[in-house]
Amino acid sequence: MWIEYNPNPTGRKVGDCSIRAISKALNVDWETAYALIVSNGYAMGDMPSSDSVWGSVLRQHGFYREAIPNSCPDCYTADDFSKDHPKGVYVLGFGGHVATIVDGNLYDSWNSSNEIPQFYWYKKEV
Repeated sequence: MWIEYNPNPTGRKVGDCSIRAISKALNVDWETAYALIVSNGYAMGDMPSSDSVWGSVLRQHGFYREAIPNSCPDCYTADDFSKDHPKGVYVLGFGGHVATIVDGNLYDSWNSSNEIPQFYWYKKEV
């Protein structure tokens, strides 16, 4: 189920999906997520929106990356993923967009339930 989530301190929707996703996945405020991503981008010489930059933040916090199986590349949606993953924290990469699923709920500033994820990050249960 989609739940509107926009921790941007001014409520703006400004192409900050990686910051929103990291904020939700790490349970930190928008400013902290922003600082983590920007500092990694600076160190890597890359833009904060780059998959490798925001992904490095997740990796540093114990997340692992997996590809979505290519068995149905045009029909497996974020909604399908959320139903298949009712427990845990997942960050979905859509190729130009990022959103977080927590315990089967999709958190995003808009309803991206019908988007097709290409990969996901997850934290192994301890």
